[in-house]
Formats: sequence, structure tokens, C-alpha cells
Amino acid sequence: MAGKTENKPGFVARMKAAVTNFFGSVKKFFSDTRNELKKVVWPSKADTKTNTIVVLVVMLIASAVMIVLDTVFGGVLSLVIGA
Repeated sequence: MAGKTENKPGFVARMKAAVTNFFGSVKKFFSDTRNELKKVVWPSKADTKTNTIVVLVVMLIASAVMIVLDTVFGGVLSLVIGA
């Protein structure tokens, strides 16, 4: 047992390696992110405008339906309760 000595790096060397690996990973993350964003096909201005209008119209229709349902169910409930 006395003949076996491990040649481990010291604490400072291990911490330096850990910090280097961490910052290397962070650099790789941002590099990969930038490369992936280059592959994205962004919508045109006209597509964005059309999609925005569609969303607003659907929201208006949904809110009108909810108002009508609320009014109908509120009226039925007031008839049942007799308020």
C-alpha cells in the first residue's frame, strides 16, 4: 500500500481546470445558440401583420361569445334563483 501513490493535481490546478471547463461550456452554448438562430426562417412583415390581425379577430369573436354566454347563463340563473 505504501508503494501506491496517486499523482493527483493540487486543489488550485483542479479549480483552474473546472473554471476553464465551465467558461468553455458557456462559450460553446452561446456559439451553438448563434449558429441555430442563423438557421431560423423569420416571418416576413406581411406574414406578421396578417397573423396579428387573425389573432385579434379571433380574440374579438371569442370575447363576444363569452359575453353572450355569460348573459344567457346569468339570466337563466336569476330565473332559477328568483332574485
